[in-house]
Amino acid sequence: MKIDPDSSKDLSAQIAEAIRDAIVAGELIVDQRLPSEAELVDQFQVSRPTVREALKRLAAQSLIRTQRGASGGAFVNRLRFEEAYDQQVTTSSLLLSMNAVSFDVACEARYALERACAPLSAARRTPDHLATMRAEIHRQSQPGLTDEAFCASDVTFHRALVDGAGNPVVSYQLAGAVEAMQPLMNMITFTARSRERIVDLHTALTDRLEARDALGVESTLATLESYTRDLAHSIVTERARRAETIT
Repeated sequence: MKIDPDSSKDLSAQIAEAIRDAIVAGELIVDQRLPSEAELVDQFQVSRPTVREALKRLAAQSLIRTQRGASGGAFVNRLRFEEAYDQQVTTSSLLLSMNAVSFDVACEARYALERACAPLSAARRTPDHLATMRAEIHRQSQPGLTDEAFCASDVTFHRALVDGAGNPVVSYQLAGAVEAMQPLMNMITFTARSRERIVDLHTALTDRLEARDALGVESTLATLESYTRDLAHSIVTERARRAETIT
């Protein structure tokens, strides 16, 4: 593991990156103890606070864990998919907000990814996945439900559909699509969409998933995508019309 002391990049970031690369390459394996702080200081020729900051960075990414005591130290952690979901969602949210991704691009990506997992979900969904989806449909049907609660329920519904694929890699990859893109689209369309229409489509999705009808699930998702896009376009058109009226 090496760093470049002449680089403008922060030394602690370089050390964290070097250790992370060693973990990815298999040079450091799960549960292996990292060199002590003193050994890292000698290896990288930096101060102890710099090493500690690097270890903090790795711990924040759940790549290492620390233990106290005589047999303690920093150890390579076993990063679980569930623990990485939040990082995936955060990264996706930042990419969408910082790069001004258009609604159509986000919508296309989000539904293309979900349709891709439809065959797996139709084949592998469990009664628990179906129960979660039907519980959310019931929740969405309540007349007093706030817009915020409806949007949260919408995300939970689609999360269950994705998790029904029974593949943690798929669930991880789609975490950003569902939990970052879905709220973005809800934020834009919630004022105009028909809750009854959404509930009907969610019911159709669940029925077809229960029947293990993969093509039916894909078709209904396509209908939901078309409805969502049409809503967004109508909102944009209406806003443009109002702007022209004011000017």
